[in-house]
Order: sequence, then C-alpha cells, then structure tokens
Amino acid sequence: MDSTKPSSEIAYEFSPLIRVYKDGRVERFVGNDTVPPSFDPKTNVDSKDVVYSPQNSNNSNALSARLYLPKGTNNNNNNNKLPLLVYIHGGGFCIETAFSLFYHSYLNALVSACNVVAVSVDYRRAPENPVPCAHDDSWAAIKWVASHVNGSGPEDWLNRYADFQRVFFAGDSAGANIAHHMGIRNGREILDGFNVAGIVLVHPYFWGSTPVGNETTDAKHRAFFDGIWRMGYRSETNGCDDPWINPCVEGSSLASMGCARVLVFVAEKDKLAARGWLYYEKLKESGWKGRAEIVETKGESHVFHLFNPNSENARVMLQQIASFFNLQDKP
Repeated sequence: MDSTKPSSEIAYEFSPLIRVYKDGRVERFVGNDTVPPSFDPKTNVDSKDVVYSPQNSNNSNALSARLYLPKGTNNNNNNNKLPLLVYIHGGGFCIETAFSLFYHSYLNALVSACNVVAVSVDYRRAPENPVPCAHDDSWAAIKWVASHVNGSGPEDWLNRYADFQRVFFAGDSAGANIAHHMGIRNGREILDGFNVAGIVLVHPYFWGSTPVGNETTDAKHRAFFDGIWRMGYRSETNGCDDPWINPCVEGSSLASMGCARVLVFVAEKDKLAARGWLYYEKLKESGWKGRAEIVETKGESHVFHLFNPNSENARVMLQQIASFFNLQDKP
C-alpha cells in the first residue's frame, strides 16, 4: 500500500457542510468562495482588510479582519464619531469566513442600516484548530481594536471614526456563541477606555446533553449537533455540557456578562431556538445587572436572514438591530 496516498477513511461526515478524514484532511463543501473588500454602491459602504495578529500562537498564518465604513463618514468630526461593531461570523466553528459572499453582503447591509463602523473578525476554524481557538482569536481581535482607544492605533478608520464608548459585539450561530463568551471575558478583563454597550446574539449555537423546552429529541438531529461539537472541540471532559457550548450549566458565569444590554434573536423553526430561549431566561436569573431582550421570528429557520436577505423578516431584523444600537445613544 502506498503510504503517501491520502486516506479515504472518514472520521466525521456532516453533509452537506464538511467531511474530515482520519488522516486529518478536511473537505469543506460550503463557505469556500470569498470576495475582496470594495466600495459597495448599493449601500454606500466601503471596506478593507487588515491584519490584527501578524502571527498567531501556532506560528501559522496571520489573522485578518474586514473593516466597514458607512456613507458620509468622511464628513464626521471627532465630536460625531460612530458606534463600533465587532462582528463574528457563524458556521459551526468549522465553515465560512469573514470574507465569504454571505457575510460581506450582510455586513454591507448591516453597517448601512445601523450607521456603525464594523470590524468583521476572521478566526481559525475547527477541526484543524479546535475550540476555543476561535474564541482566543476573537479576543485577540478585540484587544487589537481596543488598542485604538487613544486615537493612536495602526488603523486610521478606527482612530478617526470609532466611538469606543459605544462598542457592540454581535454574531450569528457559532459567531453568537463566540460573542457571548467575548461578553463574559470583557466582564473579567476590563479594557481601558473600551465600553461594550450591548451584545446581539442571532440564533446562537448553544447545546446540551438533555433536550430543553420544545427542542427536538429526534436522534438524527441530536446526533448532528452533538457530532459537530465533538468534532470541533475534541474533548470528552464535559461533552455537550461543556461551558463553551452550554452556557446554562450549573456554575456558569452569566452574571459576569460585561455589557449593559443583550438582545437575543431566535427563529421559530430553528432547531436551536429552545436554547436561545433558555439562555435568555438564565441570563435574566443570573444576577447580571443588565437588561436582556429576546425576539422570535415566526415561520423562519436558522440564519434565514443570510439565505434570504431581501425578505421582509430579514429587513425587520435589520431594523430591530439598528434600534438596539440607537437606544444606547439615549441618556
């Protein structure tokens, strides 16, 4: 047998998303197409890519983010800076990037609707880089962003246009999971001059070993979510009740959430909706001093706004997120 020939033995199969072979090879079937930064004439939003970590902890490639700037920003002065959004993409920790068409299009629309400066974080993906690599990378990006609070950081757009007293974290699916953990970490590791006013979690990827609410008990669906997590984390210590995936386990640190408000979106037909509701309830009961809100979109499934961005429900979601940001501006 030719030892140099790639193995055909499959370790994990999650069609139509990803396949992992026992020799470590990974085939991703979606989320591979990327688009360059550009000025988008439809939304009048400009974008560019920046490096936030020249060399990560594994001595591999530099880590980057995509910055977005809305129309009219060049006319702003230092007394009229814009809220700053740090956005973290989804994809089960294992697919998609900050540079995919899905996310580039969505960030253009989001930045335009909300009138914010945005940093869309790219991070190392599982299974090659298991959780919590994605979380560590996202925190490194946040610290890089925070290095601009005195107006002397390496990126001019952040120095000139970002209001570091009005910072928001947001993400969808696995990105919402990461955004939650960034909020917890922000509550523990205070960054000087960097005020996280709110966090938006869209269809968060949380899970657990025991079904909750009206969560499906169908063996096929449970095996899918269990398997994706075990592929991405590679630890049997707590399984699907590890705090990285289940923030509602006993002894969790929800009370240390480092922001004033959290907005959770769930979709009625999403298999993860019950976890979003549970998270909302547990956050309110945790002793956290902030305010939690939840919005359920009827008749929709997981991350519908990415697949059908021109739908009425997707437009309503954009408006609700914009209102959440704008409410922070009121005394």
